[in-house]
Amino acid sequence: MVPKLQRFGNTWTQDKLERVRKYLVAYTTIMKKRSHKFAYIDAFAGTGYHELKPKKKKMSDDDVSLFGEIDAPDVKRFLKGSARIALEVEPRFDKYVFIEIDAKKTAELEKLKGEFPDKADAIRIETSEANECLQKMCKLSWKGHRAVLFIDPFGTQLSWKTLELVANTQAIDTWILFPVMAVNRLIKKDLKIPATWKARLNDMFGDKSWFNVFCPPKDGGFFGVDPEDRAKSVNMKAIGNYFNQRLNSIFAGVADNPLTLKTKNGAPLFVLCFAAANPNAVKPALKIAQDILKQPRATTPALPFMDD
Repeated sequence: MVPKLQRFGNTWTQDKLERVRKYLVAYTTIMKKRSHKFAYIDAFAGTGYHELKPKKKKMSDDDVSLFGEIDAPDVKRFLKGSARIALEVEPRFDKYVFIEIDAKKTAELEKLKGEFPDKADAIRIETSEANECLQKMCKLSWKGHRAVLFIDPFGTQLSWKTLELVANTQAIDTWILFPVMAVNRLIKKDLKIPATWKARLNDMFGDKSWFNVFCPPKDGGFFGVDPEDRAKSVNMKAIGNYFNQRLNSIFAGVADNPLTLKTKNGAPLFVLCFAAANPNAVKPALKIAQDILKQPRATTPALPFMDD
């Protein structure tokens, strides 16, 4: 049974999904004229609806709440998610791959086959950790195949090694929702950053260079100043720009105008980035993505939410 839906106002989530939807329509329109098989891959797919988790009362370093502004009960709802968006897009994809580690959520994803019976045979659902699954997929031969990958992690689970392998396929266009608020909160102002948090940041950025960029030695470490005497010197815009520059070091092309998605109070929350892996199609891919990213915030009717 399709869950009862209700209307809800415009949000950063709706804006994100509308932009990705526009790219998917343009992508499938182009690809249907070509001989390649083409797929949609959704990492951290959830249940097909985007879920915002409530703030926990007690948290350790490993489960710290990283999105304070959206941890309020009034936003604990489910938005029409990227998995469902992709299945509604016409022309259709040849295959749909949804990756989710939680068995209960994959069971919910299985219900999409009933909602889209004409595409049921093309839907593949992987109950797996997203990085592990993507890395295995990327190591396969991609000759004659293309894909659009959407990475929407709720937190900092994304590994740089995964992105390197995606780029190496030279076949996958990738949309990434990068959590600038989460990263900013991991880089504590007093620089007393727990070792587990540093490890997460190293894994996200691919190495330890972020520390010198975001937390440089005072006075550059010259004139007898202790190079370990550092200060946090970065804002969320700079964090997003740094990640986008890192993407440019491994992909064939990266949109130079990533979109900052903000809370209703105006606080930067995520940066929506686009990277193209195929060097032979990078120009049209970037043109489409950059045009979509620079468009004003979507003014289409709000997407439906599902009651708690």
